[in-house]
Parts: sequence; structure tokens; C-alpha cells
Amino acid sequence: MKAAFYTLGCKVNQYETEYMSELLKNAGFEIVTPDKEADFYIINSCTVTATADQKSRQNVRKFKRKHPDSAVIITGCMPQAFPEQAQELSEADIIMSNKEDGDILKLINQYLTDKKRIVSISPHENGERFESCTINKFSERIRAFVKIEDGCDRFCSYCIIPKARGRVRSKPLSELKEEIESLAESGIREIVLVGINLSAYGKGENFNIADAVELCAKTDGIERIRLGSLEPDHITDDIIDRLGKINKFCPQFHLSLQSGCDKTLKSMNRHYTANEYKKLCDKLRNTFKDCSITTDVMVGFNNESEEDFEDSLNFVKSIRFEKVHTFPYSEREGTSASRHGDSVHKSEKERRAKIMIDENEKIRQEYFKALIGKCTEVLFENEVDKNIYQGYTRSYIPVRVNSSENIIGKTINVVIKDYNDEFCIAE
Repeated sequence: MKAAFYTLGCKVNQYETEYMSELLKNAGFEIVTPDKEADFYIINSCTVTATADQKSRQNVRKFKRKHPDSAVIITGCMPQAFPEQAQELSEADIIMSNKEDGDILKLINQYLTDKKRIVSISPHENGERFESCTINKFSERIRAFVKIEDGCDRFCSYCIIPKARGRVRSKPLSELKEEIESLAESGIREIVLVGINLSAYGKGENFNIADAVELCAKTDGIERIRLGSLEPDHITDDIIDRLGKINKFCPQFHLSLQSGCDKTLKSMNRHYTANEYKKLCDKLRNTFKDCSITTDVMVGFNNESEEDFEDSLNFVKSIRFEKVHTFPYSEREGTSASRHGDSVHKSEKERRAKIMIDENEKIRQEYFKALIGKCTEVLFENEVDKNIYQGYTRSYIPVRVNSSENIIGKTINVVIKDYNDEFCIAE
């Protein structure tokens, strides 16, 4: 039997696809790419925006249209958050939620036996524990995403994720230890710890995110540890000080901002002010040499005035992020913000997004330019063209070099010579 996965959304979804893929491989399935013929096509959906839902539906229909004799499965956040809409997808033979990922083999076997459509969507419940899940490899790469946290208790006014993922729960350190050791034995050299609200890792437990990083750093074979997206108000001075003592920790922080305007932050139900965010950035840059800070910024949130946008733009420029992911606000059904409408016109959102992107791209190019002539350590991950290899610095700057030798998996000191819009060029 052959199975193909098509994954939408975040790093947590990518991890969960790897987890389900290993379950099927261990049962004798051959995993193929989604452009190949397969008996099962599995869409791991995202629901963070209405557009993500649309993509999930489109792909379910596309795979069924192209492969009418194959079974199509939809899992992930979309069925979990909107089970009624998922069940309306008549092209889906199995509909399951992210809570059922560990049951994918059981559901496939049930489908093969009964030849009947299956809908299996269990709601998240308060007090539920972290669903046990571990992986041993990561798609033949040397860098692996490792999910250690699930769920979110923040309830930002624009966000549907607490409905799709439930409340905060954390992977036990004992389970994480076994997983990291297994990944190291398989050739993984870099670990990226990820979660839905990663900085809440250990909430209600006797451990936190620093414990997870320290555990990874003690594992032979692991050279680098990174963190996925973080919420700024959960990063305490104690955590920063502990991370600062870990040599293998890469000081690249993706701190979700959303807006640099206090009025908008309050309307979004974010739990910090712009000034508090700035103080955290200053603390990180004072603690970590060559620290890089990236972020997400939303423009055109409901009732964001031109003055509010200018406040946000000026604040973002003042922080001088190494990279900014900018996106227009998209009203999400089922959120508290959706009850208040969407007052900013689409064309105005697009205008503001372009201004934000252009201004921050100037800063990113200045950052690249300042790297010219510097020697830095790069862990090379893949060959992007013949004899052209790409890797990342500890601060997650993409770097390419020309080499007649295969340097995948090697950590090498390079000198930055040039740059373009996307990466630095070194030798």
C-alpha cells in the first residue's frame, strides 16, 4: 500500500505529518510524494485563516478528482475547529481531527475492512494530557522539528487556534529525552523545538522551555538547538539567563508582535505593550552575541486607523528586525474579533502591507550588507544546485557556497562575500 501526505500550515503540522508517516511506514506502507500514484492521499489541514480552509477543501477535491479510485483523508486543524464543514466534504473518505493523528492506521484499516466513509472527530477537553507522539527521523534531513507543546490559552481576539488545538499541554521531559536521542542516532544535528504556544511549555508542570533546551544540549550528536515562534510575555529573565549559558543554543528568536500600536494590541487581546516588547528585545540583544530577532506583523486589523498603522510601522522600524512576516488581517469565523466586523478595506490593507514589507526589506538588506567580510559558522543542509550548498548561521541567515565536495551535514566556518534578496553568498 502507498500513502502520500500533503501538509498545510505550521511547523507543528509538519511534525505531525512526520509522525503519521512513521506510523504508516512501520506498518508496511510506502510513503510517496503527492504527485505520485497512491492508495491514500492524506491532507494535513491548517485553519488559521479562511484562505487556509479553502486550500484544504481544494486539495481534498483535487486529489479525489485526479485519483477517484484512491481514498482521500483530511486531518489536522480544519476538521477539529469546523467539524460540520469538514463533514460536508463528500470527496473525503476519512475525516479525522488532529486529536486522532495517532489513530490513523486504525482508521485506515477500518476503512479497508468496512468500505464505508469514516468521520472521527473527538473534541478537545479541559485537563487533557499531551498526546504521546515521537519521531525517529525527519524526512532525510539533518534539522528536525520536534513538537513539545500543544494548545493555547491566550484567546487573542482574531485567532481560532484555541478551538482547533485545545488548551496548553506539554510533552514530558522523559519522552522528549528518548526522542532526541533517537533523532541524534539517525543523523539529526539540529533540533527546532516547536509548539502551538511554545513559550507556555511546562505550564502547570515543574519544568519549562529552558529545561527542554538543556536536555537537548546534553544529547551527544546534537550540535544546535533552536526555538520556534514565541510569545513575548512568557520569556522571563530566568529563562533568558539559563538559555544564555547553553553553548549549543542558537540565539535566533521569533517573537510574535502582531502590532506595534498599544491600542491595536489591546483590541487584539495581546498581553503586553509595545514598550514591554522593546525591553525584551533589548534584554535578548544584551545577553546573546549576534542575536537575531524576527517577527510577525498584522496590518489592517479592525478599526486600525492610519495613525495606528503609522505607530505600528514606526515601532517595527525602531526594533530593526532581521526579518518581518507581514500579512493583512483576515476576519476569522468563530473568533471574538469577527463579531465586530472588518472595517479596513482590502485595498487599504494591501497598501499598508506593502509599505510595511518595503520598509523592513530595506532593514534586512542593510543587515545582510553589514555581514560582508565577517567569518561565521554555517551548518550545511542541502544542495540547491550542482556544487551549490545551502546552510544556516546560528542566527538563521541562509548562506550558499560553491563546493566540489559534498558538505551536507557539516559545520564549516565561512566568510560572507555578497548577498541578494534571499541569502548571503560565502566562501
